[in-house]
Amino acid sequence: VQLQASGGGLVQAGETLRLSCAASGLTFSSYAMGWFRQAPGKEREFVAAITWNGDGVYYVDSVKGRFTISRDGAKKTVYLQMNSLKPEDTAVYYCAASKRPYTLAYNVSLYDYWGQGTQVTVSS
Repeated sequence: VQLQASGGGLVQAGETLRLSCAASGLTFSSYAMGWFRQAPGKEREFVAAITWNGDGVYYVDSVKGRFTISRDGAKKTVYLQMNSLKPEDTAVYYCAASKRPYTLAYNVSLYDYWGQGTQVTVSS
C-alpha cells in the first residue's frame, strides 16, 4: 500500500493550496480517508475525514469553512482544498487510510496506512 501526498508549498496568508493523495495497492472504495497535520514540536492533529463514498465528511473546528476534503474513486485520490490559509496552518500534512469505510475518525489509531507527508508553510 502506498499513499503519495503532494501539493504542499510556501504561500502567503489568505492564499490557497490543494493537496492530493494518490493511493495504490488497496481497494480505494473500501477505505475512509483522512488528512492530519503536524507542526514542529506538536502532536499530529486531525484535520478532515471522508467516508468511502464521499457522503460523509468531518472537519476539525479550526478549518471548517476554509478547507474541503473530497475524493475521486476513478483516480484513487483524495484531495484537501485549503482556502484562506493562515500562518497557524503551517505543518506537514499527512493523508491516511482507514479500513473502516464509514468512519469519520479523528483518532490516529483508527487509520491503517499513512502517506509520507507534504510541507505547507504559510507566511504572514
